[in-house]
Amino acid sequence: MKLIKTEDAVGQVLCHDITQIIPGVVKDAVFRKGHIVTPEDIPVLLSVGKEHLYVWEKKEGILHEDEAAELLRDICINSGMKASQPKEGKIEILADTDGLLKIRSDRLRALNSMGELMIATVHGNFPVRKGDKIAATRIIPLVIEQEKMDRACALAGKEPLLEILPFLPMRAGIVTTGSEVFKGRIKDAFGPVVRAKLAEYGIEVIGQKIVDDGRENIIQALLEFLEQGAQMLVCTGGMSVDPDDCTPGAIRELGAQIESYGAPVLPGAMFLLGYYAYDGRTVPVMGLPGCVMYAKRTIFDLVLPRIAAGEHVTGEDLWNYGEGGLCLGCKECRFPNCGFGK
Repeated sequence: MKLIKTEDAVGQVLCHDITQIIPGVVKDAVFRKGHIVTPEDIPVLLSVGKEHLYVWEKKEGILHEDEAAELLRDICINSGMKASQPKEGKIEILADTDGLLKIRSDRLRALNSMGELMIATVHGNFPVRKGDKIAATRIIPLVIEQEKMDRACALAGKEPLLEILPFLPMRAGIVTTGSEVFKGRIKDAFGPVVRAKLAEYGIEVIGQKIVDDGRENIIQALLEFLEQGAQMLVCTGGMSVDPDDCTPGAIRELGAQIESYGAPVLPGAMFLLGYYAYDGRTVPVMGLPGCVMYAKRTIFDLVLPRIAAGEHVTGEDLWNYGEGGLCLGCKECRFPNCGFGK
């Protein structure tokens, strides 16, 4: 940095904050470190007693923090997003649509390991809504070498680091099994809960069939929904290991390819996920354990947004939920702004 007269500072980059003090009114930085001085700034700087300033000299091959932040923004941003203006080398990225956030985690780690630059994001594989803050970028020093930013851009590759997958218009059928519900001994408590969760992602419920115990009853109901064009099948009831609980066996007998029966998540350990090929489409089939009826958030809340965005969730995806898969059942639920599923 160098010391120059304030009148000669137009176009230069400040090396420190400039504080304005008006007794009883304000004490704050009127200009921040990294600010590029404009002609209009000169009278203000002189009015706060700054006749000389420490500034950085603009050199070939050296980028100001705001210039470098814009490059990091371009590495991250994708369609369905918008960014703030750079401020002190920082840019925030917000969702401009609803969808499932995907992050290229390996490249994110590689970029952050370079030093002198950083990209912070919220967790991927979770739903975001329009207006949500999803990432922020910053250059740590005031200036950075162009060559280093060129390396960062090359390391990032051509595809943006972030992506929002929109939720797809889908039609779902719900099959509820259990003699106690079928025969009217108790009222179905699954249906309203499942309908509400599907509605969060704009999924249309084309119907709910309540059937008696027995694999053949479940299979028949599933096939009827498939014939009606269902793109998602949700089975409730009959998911335990009791002799009369036939749902997992019915889904297998239907011919679905099972990704996993069981998940390292509580609530939700008895969850089943499979896929069934029917009439040219691959239909996800889920067996929901009883906890979905009464627990605020479960495995269903982790998997549903991914399926709603058109992802094929695998057994490995489910097994990866083990770390972070324990819901603490907080008195005030703040999901997804908590550790569950992360």
